[in-house]
Amino acid sequence: MTKPAKPLVSVIVAVFNQEKFIGRCLRSLLHQTLPHEAYEIIVINDASTDRTPYALELFHKAIRVIHNEKNMGLPASLNKGIREAKSDYIIRVDSDDYVNAKTLDFLHMYLDLNENSNAVACDYLLVDDQEDVLGRRNCLIDPIACGIMFRKSLLFEIGLYDETFRCNEERDLRIRFEKKYKIDRLELPLYRYRRHEKNMTNNVASMKFHDDLLMKKHSLFFSQENNATAY
Repeated sequence: MTKPAKPLVSVIVAVFNQEKFIGRCLRSLLHQTLPHEAYEIIVINDASTDRTPYALELFHKAIRVIHNEKNMGLPASLNKGIREAKSDYIIRVDSDDYVNAKTLDFLHMYLDLNENSNAVACDYLLVDDQEDVLGRRNCLIDPIACGIMFRKSLLFEIGLYDETFRCNEERDLRIRFEKKYKIDRLELPLYRYRRHEKNMTNNVASMKFHDDLLMKKHSLFFSQENNATAY
């Protein structure tokens, strides 16, 4: 394959204190069937205080690392990575998750061959700390933040992630995106979503605060959704 003038895909990984899982995440991204020269991996280290910086150093020749001087939060870190991206396609992978070797290849192929498609998500497997599979999930029925490849220009058009959301940033982005565009489904379980005790969604107080914030910002959307459900 001739080396492209710029990468075809940019993978964005924001990480904060994930020394246990970040290596597994990056190894899965470095062993893709899409040729290495066709994609870039941008990791934003959000001022981790554990051994995450050391873990990232082990991969320094194969990835781009941006170190935040202070903790900025997940959406701000993701936005920084997207702004640094050189490609036209963006996919987010969380630092405690990992992916199938064909993930980038298949999602890129889908968007490349379907010019009218705005974004595409793949199904995922729910796994535990030992990577035992707990179940398969439909990415449209049980959506998550990751495993979605977007056209970068459309993310900029809607204003990227809202940095006021420390949680629910993906739900807010998705609501704004789907007001104008559609996320297609690729019925292949290519993503591995890890469930463990440190998942952000386990912080009940924080999730409640950001649920209320999301409801306030998108009250019309939730009102229309409730009316549709009633019928």
